[in-house]
Amino acid sequence: MAQTIQARNVALNDLEAQFKIEWVEDDQFFREWQDDLPEITDAEKQRLDRVKASYRNLLKHPPLLENTVKMVVLSPLLDLADFYLAPFHVTSEKSVEIIDEDEGMIVRGQLDVLALFQEFWVVVVESKKAAFSLEVGIPQLLAYMLGSVTGDRPTYGLLMNGADFLFVKLVKGETPQYAFSRKFYLFNPGNDLYSVLSILKRLGELNVGNLA
Repeated sequence: MAQTIQARNVALNDLEAQFKIEWVEDDQFFREWQDDLPEITDAEKQRLDRVKASYRNLLKHPPLLENTVKMVVLSPLLDLADFYLAPFHVTSEKSVEIIDEDEGMIVRGQLDVLALFQEFWVVVVESKKAAFSLEVGIPQLLAYMLGSVTGDRPTYGLLMNGADFLFVKLVKGETPQYAFSRKFYLFNPGNDLYSVLSILKRLGELNVGNLA
């Protein structure tokens, strides 16, 4: 009988052993978070400065829970990236299942937010409450990305906890491979949300361009 694991409980070792997933450290594998990024307008920067200020204010009144993080930080980013408008749309709490028939393992879960273009996944978002480090969510996000319907095209993910942001690229195949962007931190000098938004916009452009 197949063993069923909830995605929130899956370990990176499980994904490596059962689904042969590999971490790629080649800088050329994931260039999308660095190359040809769109400019952010002054109006968008002002909105993101308000998001940063709002998050700083929330930190004064703990606990800061996952739903609050999504409302205050993630929702404005998705709005500014135009993922709420056609040709994109957003869904939440989508059920995902990946199956390793040879080894008899099933991983099930519900991803937090999914931005789609037609039926193709643009960005998978996994949000954690502020007290969690991003590393805790990496296996869970990768498990969801393995369940994508993008075929041979890359799938992109964003892991966030309010202050930290990490982009992930996964390319399926006989051996699924993944890589990370650098980590963006809300309290670095300036405002790293500018870069996060620019990357989200770029990933949206890539999906529309590939399917145009």
